[in-house]
Amino acid sequence: MTTPAPEPLPESLPESLPESLREPLLDQIVQAIAPVGHQMDAAITGCLDSLTKPPGSLGRLEDMALHIGRIQRTIKPSVAHKVVTVFAADHGVAAEGVSAYPAEVTPQMVLNFLSGGAAVNVLARHAGARVVVADVGVNFDFPPPPRGPLAHKVARGTRSITRGPAMSRNEARRALEAGIRVAVCEIGAGAELLAVGDMGIGNTTSSAAITACLTGHTAAEVTGRGTGVDDAGLARKVRAVEQALEANSLPPAATAGSTDALGVLAAVGGFEIGAIAGAILGAARHRVPVIVDGYIATAGALIAHALCPTATEYMLAGHRSAEPGHRIALGHLGLSPYLEMEMRLGEGSGAVLAMHLAEAATRIMAEMATFEGAGVSGRGEA
Repeated sequence: MTTPAPEPLPESLPESLPESLREPLLDQIVQAIAPVGHQMDAAITGCLDSLTKPPGSLGRLEDMALHIGRIQRTIKPSVAHKVVTVFAADHGVAAEGVSAYPAEVTPQMVLNFLSGGAAVNVLARHAGARVVVADVGVNFDFPPPPRGPLAHKVARGTRSITRGPAMSRNEARRALEAGIRVAVCEIGAGAELLAVGDMGIGNTTSSAAITACLTGHTAAEVTGRGTGVDDAGLARKVRAVEQALEANSLPPAATAGSTDALGVLAAVGGFEIGAIAGAILGAARHRVPVIVDGYIATAGALIAHALCPTATEYMLAGHRSAEPGHRIALGHLGLSPYLEMEMRLGEGSGAVLAMHLAEAATRIMAEMATFEGAGVSGRGEA
């Protein structure tokens, strides 16, 4: 059984998307996401158990093979065409002293991604993945593609979440739809595995606020050191998250489980977090597995889950970062990370590392000999 081909779509910018994928894009995509289903489980498990190894002996590698095969509806899944999408945006809350780095680093790092010099570029080259960078809200004028990032700018950064909403509900929707468009275009170009990453000084503060809102945990429980702030910086971050919840009338216990994900994103989110959520929804719509990176990407996954719980079935947690809120967010989603290396870089770096495991899992299915084919006695045949 082969993987259904996605609807043919262009690789270009949003203006060239067909009428069937124009407004209202978010609602259309969410309504079209179907459960992964278990129709292929017996066939995939049978294939795995026929390979020259004791059943289950490759542990979570077999779990990953089953998950990807289930999504792609085949006993021979493939992730040969891998893409990591890095969404970038600025945050007004960065002015509150919540990061060890100035806001100017956001556009500087985008240019670094484009020149191939960042960690995600190195790791992506090693994994055989392509890096796609999209500007969804950086306070900088980049050159147009291909020298600059994909241009999906919603605004030149958010407003400070400590004083009120980060963005309007319309801007939140536009951020989500920017991520959908990027993902759908990459899938139309052949992407079989998507990873989502981020760049935005101040975005761990917004991620903590989103996590508090959607999980019911306190600001202190979900806020970590991010880029490596000292004790005073950590205290400022916790207070900023508390102020954001107060300014937007979002006490965490009252909003846990809220279905108004668009409202939470607008109140305390970031444009890149919204775009990550949109990319996840776009991947789920087209039955493409998506590896979620660290805390910021998982905040986007929380938004995607709140908009469409079924989308979570298409997610794989690449790693668990050193941020305390990341563990809480993953637990809320019911995702178990494949790696735990105390990383806290973002960019999609941990997700790209996990791409190696996805490649290994699918190659086991495609290349490993069966007991019958290798002439090896199976269990109970000796």
